[in-house]
Amino acid sequence: MKRWLKRITPSRQDISGQKYLRVFSRQLQDPNLWHLNRRSVSGACAVGFFVMYLPPVGQMAVAAAFAIVLRVNLPISVALVWLTNPLTMPAMYYGAYRLGSWILGRPATATFDLTFWLEWHNWIEMLAPLTVGSLACGVLGAFLAYFGVQGLWRWHLIRQIRRRRARLARDPGALPPAAGTGRDIQPF
Repeated sequence: MKRWLKRITPSRQDISGQKYLRVFSRQLQDPNLWHLNRRSVSGACAVGFFVMYLPPVGQMAVAAAFAIVLRVNLPISVALVWLTNPLTMPAMYYGAYRLGSWILGRPATATFDLTFWLEWHNWIEMLAPLTVGSLACGVLGAFLAYFGVQGLWRWHLIRQIRRRRARLARDPGALPPAAGTGRDIQPF
């Protein structure tokens, strides 16, 4: 999994060359922004899933700023924002609107058809439920992403350890000797 993440994430040079991230050039030197470990990746997923539900203007810059402040993996934080796109936005924001209406105890008057969403006066009545629903979905998404990645990472690690132990049980000589045990010294 770690090799796959390293292969698909852009390099530090690729990201630092982007014009919208030049204001963060000094902060981009922090190595924590580029590490692929459980804390960094789970935090980056939480940032990405939270920012996904914010208004679509400047989401990448907001995700980058959060990643820098929280010192989590920058490329993953920014890449996850791209789950919000013109194909997924209507369904995501409609779901957030419905959740916000339910939280506020208001009837959800908006429908999923295009005509309702194009009339500006409908946006005024939808603003409060949409904002509350988006924040609730963002917090819930961040929570699920953080603990989901933590759990998957742990499960993957435990699986690796079990495989290694099973391999050692079958063939005790398969593991190279530990350094400093004396077994690693070869006679002349």
